[in-house]
Amino acid sequence: MRIGMVVGEISGDILGSGVVKALQQRYPTAVFEGIGGEKMQALGFNSLYDMEELSVMGLFEVLSRLRRLLRIRKELAEHFIANPPDVFIGVDAPDFNLGLEKRLKDAGIKTVQYVSPTIWAWRPKRIFGIAAATNLVLSIFPFEKRFYDQYKVPCDYVGHTLADEMPLVPDRETARQQLNIDADATVIAVLPGSRGNEVKLLLAPFIQAAEIMAQQIANLQIVIPVANGRRKLQIQQWLDANSTSVSIRLVDGQSKQVMTASNAILLASGTATLEAMLCKRPMLVAYRFSRLSAIFLRRMFKAKFFSLPNLLADKALVPELLQEQVTPENIASTLLPLLRNTDLAMLEEFSALHQQLKCQADQQAAVAISKLIEETHC
Repeated sequence: MRIGMVVGEISGDILGSGVVKALQQRYPTAVFEGIGGEKMQALGFNSLYDMEELSVMGLFEVLSRLRRLLRIRKELAEHFIANPPDVFIGVDAPDFNLGLEKRLKDAGIKTVQYVSPTIWAWRPKRIFGIAAATNLVLSIFPFEKRFYDQYKVPCDYVGHTLADEMPLVPDRETARQQLNIDADATVIAVLPGSRGNEVKLLLAPFIQAAEIMAQQIANLQIVIPVANGRRKLQIQQWLDANSTSVSIRLVDGQSKQVMTASNAILLASGTATLEAMLCKRPMLVAYRFSRLSAIFLRRMFKAKFFSLPNLLADKALVPELLQEQVTPENIASTLLPLLRNTDLAMLEEFSALHQQLKCQADQQAAVAISKLIEETHC
């Protein structure tokens, strides 16, 4: 049994590793290869390229790397066509994976797209390209399946592995003990993103906002769970070059523990906002693109919200700041009330959404993929 997979960033590595584990239980001798992160490689996954090469966000940022990305995709397609896997699974990274999946499907290889592109937010006509490229879409949010069903495109809703992993009632006291954080400290978990460009655009306003808040809150502590070694070096270099009076601590990984230990969370938009919601902590979600990317994306993006908690609830559960709104002053004035007053109704909605996403995602995904493999072998 050979299974091809490609993930493009850390959130994909989390999903991918869960599926690899579940499929290994069904196919103990299966070989997994393609592009995977540290978690997948720890399970024996053979990564043919560094996942960091695919971790690009923004239209013009992608263009600067386009030649290399196209070359990697071409080489992967040639590799998998010459050595056909029983199934190929693209995990998120749709702009990269769907083109690869189309070539493989045309060559007779079964393909799965795990995590739907945001067709409900922009470029909805992409659904026809998705149908042409895939045999099955695995959606992580329930509203996505309804969209696919309208177009009769095969789609299974599997929930999200993070909802399965995380407790319905988080334990702040234990999380603080594990991280050696004082019980009386006011803690903000700061997550400026897992991509280099995200950290470049967001770290400075995040830390400058913390400096403003520290003038009003005694014993304020900033804890940053760094996504990987590269981001840790990038953040540390910024801190070394920019003096600050705020207490800042970097923690390797452990994002769930850091967010659970916090009083509030300041973070970049992305999967981390789902994790923050599952930690049941108030949050402020912010995002910035390069100027040119922002101009084009604003014209194309149709959704009312961009953070996952708001998209799931279909209302403004958590505050969002985008592009020019992301200033130290706006961040501080928005986050301070969240630190001072707990919105119990919001936390109750977080819990209800958690229950909705708690579906044993890894196993459900593995079952759906196994059915596709078995159909091929019949």
